[in-house]
Amino acid sequence: MPKKKSRRAPPPDEASYLCDACGEEIVIPVDFTAGDSQEYVEDCPVCCRPNVIHVEIFDGETRIWSEAE
Repeated sequence: MPKKKSRRAPPPDEASYLCDACGEEIVIPVDFTAGDSQEYVEDCPVCCRPNVIHVEIFDGETRIWSEAE
């Protein structure tokens, strides 16, 4: 029986999102000094398509998601 890849949670200063174009999971650093609500454009390192990254920080919890630009 093949081994399953175990997914470990990223460190607290990193978070992950799924690229809207290719579906790859991308891990990025979280800049807590940039405010509780952040939005910026970043190219996917796998498929090079731009994603609008949304970051929300509330009570120590980080929520991150992306959408196509």
